Amino acid sequence: MLEGQTMSVETFDVKNAPVTVTPAAAEHFRTSLSAKGLSGVRISVRESGCTGFKYVMDEVPAGREGDVLIELDNGVSLYLEPAALSYLRGTRIDYTREGINRSVTFNNPNVTAACGCGESFSVE
Repeated sequence: MLEGQTMSVETFDVKNAPVTVTPAAAEHFRTSLSAKGLSGVRISVRESGCTGFKYVMDEVPAGREGDVLIELDNGVSLYLEPAALSYLRGTRIDYTREGINRSVTFNNPNVTAACGCGESFSVE
C-alpha cells in the first residue's frame, strides 16, 4: 500500500452476509486460528481442476484491500475476496464429520457441476 492510502474493507452484518458460517465451522476456525496467533480466514476462488474453480482458504492476520469482512460471533474475522463474491453468494460454510474424516464444506447454491473428487466446481 502506498503512503497516505488507507485500506478499505466492506463490512457486512452477519444476518445479511453473502455467506453463512455454521457454529461448527466458526468454532473450527477459532480453534485453528488461536493456535497460530491469527484472527481471520480469507476465502477466494481460483481457476483449477477439471471442472473450473476451487475454493482457497488462508488463515491470515488481516484481510486485503477491498475484502468483504464478516465478523463472526466468536471473534473470527472472515474475509471474502471481492472477485469471489459472485461465486460465493448464498454459500453455507460448514465443518462436517464423516467417519474419522473432518472437513470444511461449502454448500454453494451457485454450483452447477462438481468433479468426482469434490476438489473443483463450475457455475453458470
